[in-house]
Amino acid sequence: MAKDAKPEAEEVVVAPPKKSKKLIIIIAAAVVLALLVGGFGAFFLLKGRAAQGGDEGEVTIEKAKVNKKKTGKEAAPVYVALDQFTVNLVPENGDQFLQIMISVEVENLSVGEQLRSYTPKLRNNVMMLLSGKKATELITKEGKETLADEVRDLINEILEPGVKAGEGPIREVLFTSFIIQ
Repeated sequence: MAKDAKPEAEEVVVAPPKKSKKLIIIIAAAVVLALLVGGFGAFFLLKGRAAQGGDEGEVTIEKAKVNKKKTGKEAAPVYVALDQFTVNLVPENGDQFLQIMISVEVENLSVGEQLRSYTPKLRNNVMMLLSGKKATELITKEGKETLADEVRDLINEILEPGVKAGEGPIREVLFTSFIIQ
């Protein structure tokens, strides 16, 4: 009788590990599936973001579509998106910073390529200009327009030294994002 009781006890002990192995396999398969879904999701999100903004440290050139007028042909504007700028502002009421995205309208595509070659110098000079500003100067519409003119003149001076203010290959500076905190 004692011998008969032992095999039954062994069978009971052996059965739970088989169930736990199945449970571990199911959990592992669910984790792998979740990682695959997450990986594909991240891939497609990052792929779409890279196509929109370009690589960091590079200038993105966009050519807008323009309707041709009946009287003559008008050249399509060319916009060049610069990298994001984040600078500390001159302190007034504690620490404040400016986060800004700039796009510039250029005369033609060759100016866009020229901007790419001058990117480090452009970023340095624009950051120096921005970090010398106060939040109260930039909060108004007039302050933003003045800043846009200053940035345009600064970039034109780098691309074509000695050019007059308001003239040069950069036609207009546009702020696509402007955050003061």
